[in-house]
Amino acid sequence: MSLWFDIARVSHGLNLLLLVGLGYVWVRNYLEFRSKHTLGLLLFSVFLLLENGFALYIYMVDPDLSVWFSSAAVPDIAWQGMMVLPVLEAVGLAFLLWVTWD
Repeated sequence: MSLWFDIARVSHGLNLLLLVGLGYVWVRNYLEFRSKHTLGLLLFSVFLLLENGFALYIYMVDPDLSVWFSSAAVPDIAWQGMMVLPVLEAVGLAFLLWVTWD
């Protein structure tokens, strides 16, 4: 198993946790204010939650793809490319969570 694979999985898991925190705040705000803006933010978090959950499912649970991803069949350069996006997403979500909770 590649270090890049582990970084991608951890990043997707971290994204799920960050999105749950953001979703909690945005649900609370939507229930209080009933504005379209908070509804849009809430839907944004739901779609990103689905995307990151599906990525973790593919990496860890899917009977065909999880075996392929954990083997040496995927070259490191491909993992580096697949790792960059969730890491950048985690940085962006962490900043967004910090701004939202501040």
